[in-house]
Amino acid sequence: MSLMVMVSVPSEAAQALARALVQERLAACVQALPVQSVYRWEGEVQEAAEVVLLIKTVGERYTDLERRVCELHPYEVPEIVALPVDRMLPAYQSWLMEQTRP
Repeated sequence: MSLMVMVSVPSEAAQALARALVQERLAACVQALPVQSVYRWEGEVQEAAEVVLLIKTVGERYTDLERRVCELHPYEVPEIVALPVDRMLPAYQSWLMEQTRP
């Protein structure tokens, strides 16, 4: 199964995290989208410039990807949301599987 994993990260940490995931073959591709987040943390409403990483991976690599994001992420509780991909161009799926093969 293919997955799209979303991870919010501070802007200054996004590139290093994305690069590590691809270099370690935990992800085939990572796209970075700038966002302005508003959230509640420790009882206070917070605002932050962040980057949402859209991480393309396969289900077999998810556990290792999650562990690595937690190791590298600067937040105490990182946002990690994995969504199954229902449909994908077959050629892209073949490429994704090849790129995430350990």
